[in-house]
Amino acid sequence: MHTVAVLALDQVIPFDLSAPIEVFSRTRLPDGRLAYRVRICAATEEVDAGTFRIRAQYGLDALAEADTIILPGTADPTLPLPEGVAQALRAAAANGTRIASVCAGAFVFAATGLLDGRRATTHWVAAPVLAERYPAVTVDPDVLYVDEGQFLTSAGAAAALDLCLHMIRKDHGSAVAADAARLSVMPLEREGGQAQFIVHTRPPAPAGATLEPLLHWLEENADRDLTLDDIAARAGMSARTLNRRFREQTGTTPLQWLHRARIRRAQYLLETTTHPVERIAAQAGFGSPTAFRDRFKRVVGTSPYAYRRAFQGVPAPVGAGHGARHAPRTG
Repeated sequence: MHTVAVLALDQVIPFDLSAPIEVFSRTRLPDGRLAYRVRICAATEEVDAGTFRIRAQYGLDALAEADTIILPGTADPTLPLPEGVAQALRAAAANGTRIASVCAGAFVFAATGLLDGRRATTHWVAAPVLAERYPAVTVDPDVLYVDEGQFLTSAGAAAALDLCLHMIRKDHGSAVAADAARLSVMPLEREGGQAQFIVHTRPPAPAGATLEPLLHWLEENADRDLTLDDIAARAGMSARTLNRRFREQTGTTPLQWLHRARIRRAQYLLETTTHPVERIAAQAGFGSPTAFRDRFKRVVGTSPYAYRRAFQGVPAPVGAGHGARHAPRTG
């Protein structure tokens, strides 16, 4: 079983600590087994968490046994690391352990030197301070999380959930990540321009939204060459009215929503089939493989080939219905 060690330091931020504990400890494999073993580790017997204190069952030596180490943020991220923390993290990294930080936990991470020469993120408020204190780290304040392979960093508190789901998807595939997302009551899609790996059953629409039937129709017909006029005709309204309704109910435009639906379909096909990119481009509704590659890279942040290499391997659940075809990573 994959072991996740969450490192609790003095002044640990409770949400940063609890978010990965909750997400990973509740994640189950398709056969019902727990996917992760979660351990809380600390440099001292008792940890001050501000409004309460905690006693960790494991010390720094347990980091050597972990497959993944999570570094939550602390109330004062500029404080020096406790004795032995940097050495334990560097030793774990040398053994290939995956290490991820939550919010201001990037300061703990950067203090070890492991982020030198790498791209990283943290809460946008703290990003200038992180960049100033650790000039060898390329700080990107405009994303929910950064995946550098073995080392990952996330932005503000809620982005911890995005990062955890991203790692679950890399470990166990879309279906397991989807279940974890539902348990975490995550939004169906994060807006704001950040590339998201977590793909959900349908794009966002408020409960009872009048556009919901149209959204379902678009999902089912994403492979067709649809124009704004085609969509408006289906909705029985003018293109201008349709655009306004879409903005009100989904926060985006009909064509942007359609492009996202096509990307979701392509992600699923890349994960679960061996179809060549050219075939997937056609199945997902893109006019050409070149247009598909460009759009995919713009939305997801990586190429279709790299995405397949990272996420392929976990088949869809047996008996999954048509809706699961697009279900899993999307900070």
